[in-house]
Amino acid sequence: MVRQKGFLFHVGLCIGCRSCELACRNEHQTGKWVRRRRVIANSFSTFLSISCNHCASPECFRVCPQRAYGKRRDGIVLIDSNRCDGCRTCIKACPYRAPQLDPERNKVTKCDFCLPRLEKNLATACVSACHTGALQTIDLGDPEEKGAVLTVEGFPDIRLTRPSIRFLPAGKRVRYWLEEQEGIQPLMEPDPGKSGRKDHRGVS
Repeated sequence: MVRQKGFLFHVGLCIGCRSCELACRNEHQTGKWVRRRRVIANSFSTFLSISCNHCASPECFRVCPQRAYGKRRDGIVLIDSNRCDGCRTCIKACPYRAPQLDPERNKVTKCDFCLPRLEKNLATACVSACHTGALQTIDLGDPEEKGAVLTVEGFPDIRLTRPSIRFLPAGKRVRYWLEEQEGIQPLMEPDPGKSGRKDHRGVS
């Protein structure tokens, strides 16, 4: 039985290094204006790594007037560049901004799940480059990782397209605050206008 391919993203493990983003660019030799995968700051201390989610109900597939999109049995959504005329209809329709216009070719491009690597039983470039293990590929038919959820704060609405991605939310992060000590100069001088309150610098 062929299972739907997808991604698993552990929010708490991502440090925002953008290695996945750079690996994707190097693998596919895309210009700096094309970002098949991008890392965004989601909050003060968490990040999201976003690409095409190879959705169960892809809007790009539905709206393309040239019928340039196709969906394999394993769920991977591909675009036929020979059919694409650069109309950008799919770009406007995708909630995740996954389709990207290559201005040099006037063609839309996006994540293809590193299909050439997949056919050689290799991990996707983004997953191979992730130093912390935050990004993984999964088969959605397999038992799900304990604690995995369908969406997290900051991720676009999933109800329309049902993206093939699961998340492990970040747990509570413990922060320790270092009190100013005698003989140690603070990084900032205390502001006398704030009731003489000492300056504290956070150490995560």
